[in-house]
Amino acid sequence: MPTPDPRVDAYIARAAAFAQPILREIRQRVHAACPGVEEAIRWGMPAFLHRGRLLCGMAAFKAHAALNLWARDAGDSGAGGGMGQYGRLRSVADLPARRGFAAQLRQAMQRIEGGAPVLKRAPRPPLPMLPAFAQALAAAPQARATFDGLAPGARRDYLEWIGQARRETTRQQRIAQAIEWLAQGKRRHWKHERH
Repeated sequence: MPTPDPRVDAYIARAAAFAQPILREIRQRVHAACPGVEEAIRWGMPAFLHRGRLLCGMAAFKAHAALNLWARDAGDSGAGGGMGQYGRLRSVADLPARRGFAAQLRQAMQRIEGGAPVLKRAPRPPLPMLPAFAQALAAAPQARATFDGLAPGARRDYLEWIGQARRETTRQQRIAQAIEWLAQGKRRHWKHERH
């Protein structure tokens, strides 16, 4: 078995108490089903690689954990709802059945070995920008430059957050907050990013 990655140990240790047993169980199951799997950190979260390609990944959030199998059949979308196709995991009991998950891992390994492409999500259509937000950006060149330099998903985070406000006063508060953060060079979820 490859040496466990100490960064994965550290990630699990920093996770919320409810998530730690979930993450340890996922790690154990992945290693049991795929003895040669390598551990890594991808996008700030633990990942498991087979022959250098992403097999699956796991993550912990405030109220749930997530598990995502990357090299899977296109029709296997799973439960979803929590970043991974297995839904929001709040306890070890929420994990997929041990034998079924091991079989899915072995199939994913075969896909990687056969050169099958890892699934990629189709890009979502861009969201329209609210005129009030466009005006605020036009009045704040530094914020505009930051916004224009963000990846499409990061721009979408701001547009969704502002657009989902139900009241006009809330929308205006969010626009003001967005301009402040953007002027400082911050993404919408900057508080949750690990540095």
